[in-house]
Parts: sequence; C-alpha cells; structure tokens
Amino acid sequence: MDKLGITEENWNQFIKWLWDFIPGAVSAILILFIGLWVIKIFTRMLRKFFKKKDYDETLEKFLYDLISMGLKVMLIVLVITQLGVQSSSLVAILGAAGLAVGLALQGSLANFAGGVLILFFKPFKIDDFISAQGIEGTVKEISIFTTKLNTFGNQLAIIPNGKLSNDNIINYSVEGKRRDKIDIGISYDSTIKTAKEVLLNLINEQEQVIQDPIPVVVVSELGDSAITLSLRYWALNEHFWDIHFYTLEEAKKRLEAAGISIPFPQTDIHIFHKDTKKEKK
Repeated sequence: MDKLGITEENWNQFIKWLWDFIPGAVSAILILFIGLWVIKIFTRMLRKFFKKKDYDETLEKFLYDLISMGLKVMLIVLVITQLGVQSSSLVAILGAAGLAVGLALQGSLANFAGGVLILFFKPFKIDDFISAQGIEGTVKEISIFTTKLNTFGNQLAIIPNGKLSNDNIINYSVEGKRRDKIDIGISYDSTIKTAKEVLLNLINEQEQVIQDPIPVVVVSELGDSAITLSLRYWALNEHFWDIHFYTLEEAKKRLEAAGISIPFPQTDIHIFHKDTKKEKK
C-alpha cells in the first residue's frame, strides 16, 4: 500500500468513513423506496378523493400533478440530507441550482405560469372544442406545462401552455350553440326570390335547426360571375356539423331542380378585328 501512496492511517480513515457512511446510505435507500411507495398510495387516495368530490377535471389534473411533483422533490431533499449533506449547504446548493435551472428553463417556467393562468381564468375545459395556435381540436388533457388536443383527424396535438395563454383562443363549445353561414353562388340569370325560397324551405324543414332567431337568406355579394346568397341559421353544437353537411349537399340538388344554376368562375374574352381595307384608304 505504501507503493500506492496509501498509508495505514489513510486506510483506517477510509474504513471509518465507510462504516459511518453505510448506515446513512442504507437508510437513504430505504427512505427513498418507502417514500415512493407512500407517495403512490397518497396520490391514489387523492385521485379517489377528487372523483368523490366531483371537482372540475382541469383543476383535478393540475393539482394532482403539482402535489405529486412537490412530494417527490421533498423526498429527494430528505434522501440527500440523510446521506450527510448539511441542510444549510443543501439550501445553498438548491438555491444556486434553482437559479441556473430557472435561467435555462425560462420556457418551462412560462409554460407553468401559463398553466396557472388557464386554471384560474378557465378559457376552456376538458372536452371543449377550441381553435388555438393554428390547431383545432377537442381538449383532452390540461397538465402543468402543456395542453393536449384531439384533432378532427384523431391526431394528438400538444401545445405549450405559455403560448396558449398568451395568444388568441376560440372556444366553440362554451356557448352551447353556434351560428353557421353557408355561401352559395347562383347565376345572374336566376331569380333571387326563388333561390331564397328553396334555401329557406330546406333549412326550416330540419327540426334540429333553432328557430329563434329565425334562419335568413341574404344577398351577400355581387361577384364577377355569380350572385352570392348567404344562408344563416343557428344550431346546437351537437347538431351543427350534421346540419351543415346535409344542407350543402341538398342545396345543390334542390336549386338545380328549381332551375337555378350554380355557375363556376369564368372569363369572357372578346376579340376585335381591325378593318384592313379602311386602313389602306
């Protein structure tokens, strides 16, 4: 051992340190496993408590994630302290680490703050259909840092809460009903009154269409190649798309049956020939 530069005194000190460290390490490992088990049991009981109280699902998810993360951080601090690190030193280390992590993870902190704002102001909730950040979908989950949407094509869209809380959000579900506007072009040779009657009869015969306010058909534009009629009506959210798609298809059939043509964009070209004889004279 002398050749390795290890004296008997150093070896004895190492053995003494090892014997002093082993009990703390064993207790730290036990505390870690027992603590994780206790946290698992506690969070399971917490989830059951939320279900019994029937709290808002958004609030439940947010509080569950926050409490679970907080308990795990406390457990890690307890385990490190059990290994012999002084609490004052640990606080200083955590403070310095927190500052460095905070600077490095400014985006994550912004997302956390955004999650708090969403929870507080409640611009939407679980199962609402919203449009945000160029994405439309049904809100599936609101967590601490992100919000998950199920798109119309059943894709999962994950949006950071920071961007979501600082940008425009359209909530299609919160009012319970929506107003639709279907634009249909008819030719200039067609009779506007007849076309209006056909469209109003089509929409009024559908029982799911709301009659207060009543549906209307107005001339919204005199275009280059067509007169644009705008059919406007109200419907409950659950009936909105069924009425929309049915009306689009049926409108074409009934207008054509009534002798109303739906033109496509076209351009008339007029060609003028000069009289070469007159030019010679």
